[in-house]
Amino acid sequence: MIREDEGKYIINTYGRHAETTPLLVHGRGTRVYDDKGKEYLDFVGGLAVNSLGHCHPAVAQAAKKQLDKLIHTSNLYYTEPQVELARCLVKNTGTARAFFCNSGAEANEAAIKIARKYAKLKSEAQRYEIITAHDSFHGRTMATLTATGQEKFHKGYEPLLPGFRYAKFNDLDSFHAQVGEETCAVMIEPVQGEGGVHVARHDFVKGLRRLCDEQGMLLIFDEVQCGLGRTGKFLAAEHYGVKADIVTLAKALGGGLPIGAMLCVADVAETFSPGDHASTFGGNPVACAAAIAVLTELLKENFLSDAKLRGDYLREGLASLQKLFPEMIKEVRGLGLILGVELEGDGLAVQRGCAERGLLINCIAGRILRFLPPLNVEQSEIDRALAILEKVLGQSAGN
Repeated sequence: MIREDEGKYIINTYGRHAETTPLLVHGRGTRVYDDKGKEYLDFVGGLAVNSLGHCHPAVAQAAKKQLDKLIHTSNLYYTEPQVELARCLVKNTGTARAFFCNSGAEANEAAIKIARKYAKLKSEAQRYEIITAHDSFHGRTMATLTATGQEKFHKGYEPLLPGFRYAKFNDLDSFHAQVGEETCAVMIEPVQGEGGVHVARHDFVKGLRRLCDEQGMLLIFDEVQCGLGRTGKFLAAEHYGVKADIVTLAKALGGGLPIGAMLCVADVAETFSPGDHASTFGGNPVACAAAIAVLTELLKENFLSDAKLRGDYLREGLASLQKLFPEMIKEVRGLGLILGVELEGDGLAVQRGCAERGLLINCIAGRILRFLPPLNVEQSEIDRALAILEKVLGQSAGN
């Protein structure tokens, strides 16, 4: 009934299939269960949202406690969870102020707006253009859709918002070439998630920082997917020793509840004043309480270093499978626990085969398998996932 009613009442934007898509009813940790009682090992993690797994006790408790105290007030008033969360984020990112919203797209929308206004206040020239990377993904609002450097997402929505240029990821000369008199900022993902799990090189990121400093432009890091421990550091930027002027976060922040944040350094933060930007639900007390619980777990001693070790272990296992199936696996790449396996063949078939055997993974661009397990995934669970993937690849190869 649920599957049939979904087709009747929900707009078809997610490509679910009644025959092959599980109906998930409950979960705990790395495991989820469908309506027939079948268990799955979840290496999709809500697309990097469930960084502590499903229904983490500390997150669930914090949300329940806040639900009994105060659910919503609007941002006309102070609330304790919002200020406490902002303090924690600012302290651990080297930024100065936070703006809260409900998603990664909204966080990036706020970043685009504040970058444009900052440029208008600081420069006599009409600087409003932002350079982003090919294969990037920044969201699905009209501004963030335009910022996304993938034409397949643009089709059907033209004319797009003016003011965006695209350059080749990991190619500093390409970004140099796009800078003009109207350029106000550069925006990249340190690890491109939806675009295929491409990791930025150190020289590229450092070069972008120099370029922005030389040209008086802002550097924006979209860490919606790769931030908050996903790479084994609190921010992916820490791998490069580079500080952005604006950082956007979402996905993992709420442990499953919708919340996003746009963080910026002091002089950029001063750009916005009351009325310049807002969000009715942004910084909701329940979502903020859950987020505080998430950050408390992430910042525990050895949590992030252990996550890095788990990522190394998974990557080594995937590399071993590449050696076992060289004709099928073209490349293994990623950082920490955001990993991609580029196949020579049909990735969707492998995704379906894994689901049949109790492993949930994500296929992007038809041939790239994306792995986003919880940061506290156990080594034994990684072993199980690798064993299932090996069986599916072996079957596809005819072994």
